[in-house]
Amino acid sequence: QVQLVESGGGSVQTGGSLRLTCDHSTVKYNDKCIVWLRRTPGNEREAVAAIYTGTSVPYYDNSVKGRFTISQDKSTNTVFLQMNSLKPDDSAMYYCAATIYCGSGNWLRQENYQYWGQGTQVTVSS
Repeated sequence: QVQLVESGGGSVQTGGSLRLTCDHSTVKYNDKCIVWLRRTPGNEREAVAAIYTGTSVPYYDNSVKGRFTISQDKSTNTVFLQMNSLKPDDSAMYYCAATIYCGSGNWLRQENYQYWGQGTQVTVSS
């Protein structure tokens, strides 16, 4: 079964850092767009960052630009989300998802995501 696996969540204080990991090794097409999303209770999921594995081109939502960095290790089919200067508003369940390409805003189109992970919880306390 194709599934992405997230890890690295936890609890930190405001201003702290966490690094999330998404293992996408079960997604067998060579190049793909890996998206990090988050959802807080009662709210919609929002995409916050993405990376196209073929070129490592990153994409960011304005809410995380300058604080979060998305990167990858192609040898292990792993994508990372380094989260710095965390705020309580960043508290959420974080998911990674895979779609075929990132460009032309496709990374924001959740209806096009083909594979998902189960999520990892991030809690930022004030």
